[in-house]
Amino acid sequence: MLALLQVVIPVFLVTGAGYACVRLRYFKDGHIDGLNRFTQSFAIPVLLFDAARKLDLAAVFDPALLAAFYTGNTVTFVLGIVGARLIFKRRPGEAVAIGFGALFSNSVILGIPIVDRAFGPEALAAAFAIISIHAPFCYLLGITVMEVSRADGRGPIDTARVVLNAMLRNALMIGLALGFVVNLSGLPIPDTLVEGIDLVVAAALPTALFALGGVLTRYRLRASIGEAVMTATLSLIVHPSITFVLAYWVMDLPSIFVKGAVLTAAMAPGINTYVFATLYNRAEGAAASTVLLATALSVLSVSAWLAILSGL
Repeated sequence: MLALLQVVIPVFLVTGAGYACVRLRYFKDGHIDGLNRFTQSFAIPVLLFDAARKLDLAAVFDPALLAAFYTGNTVTFVLGIVGARLIFKRRPGEAVAIGFGALFSNSVILGIPIVDRAFGPEALAAAFAIISIHAPFCYLLGITVMEVSRADGRGPIDTARVVLNAMLRNALMIGLALGFVVNLSGLPIPDTLVEGIDLVVAAALPTALFALGGVLTRYRLRASIGEAVMTATLSLIVHPSITFVLAYWVMDLPSIFVKGAVLTAAMAPGINTYVFATLYNRAEGAAASTVLLATALSVLSVSAWLAILSGL
């Protein structure tokens, strides 16, 4: 148990440090916004570029691996929508925004450091294969369902334009795309540039974790606590459970792939959950509560999944 905590606790300590520094007013909101801009628009895209250019595509792009993960998050997305509609009597657009929390996990900022610390580079390679299509898949599904569901939704052409816009303006997607271009083309990168990339990569995740803690101070657990509990349960328990059953029992994937996929699936909803809700002005309170509650609970749930996966 102590070994498992040594994997999880340092990651959340950095996040907690960011939270404490803002709460104690040692850092201001503007400082956190700057750190977020650095990580989301530059450092993490560079990290993803570096990972994509190094990936052994033939080894890690296993359709069964992707199917196990994305079946799980699609099912939880649907369950989140149905639960919001039937249990909490939310309107269609609000239900989609709530369900999006179960769809879009924090696979980069939390997922990468935890998978790497727990199971090493082979599991991390499987996680990167998943991450490479994570944002496109989630935005495509989420935006499409939202536009179909809400009363003032766009038509098919406008919806396609919104989805494409979201992809082309996403710095993470640009970093990944450039990395795959280098990977597939075999384009050489000068050693001095590689050294510069390494410096940025080393700074990316610690800074992102610290900034995540700072951002979490802006969220509160509001009256939508019921929806937050439901979405956190779907994200932290149901999604990784489905992924585990499919990857391990049905598709019989290598254990290192199972570990990478399930642990990535076990991450809490990311900040994009709240961004998506504010984009459509639907269920922002529930989205904010979900991010805060699920991130706090994930300290325990991720530890539990690590204990299960370590026995494989």
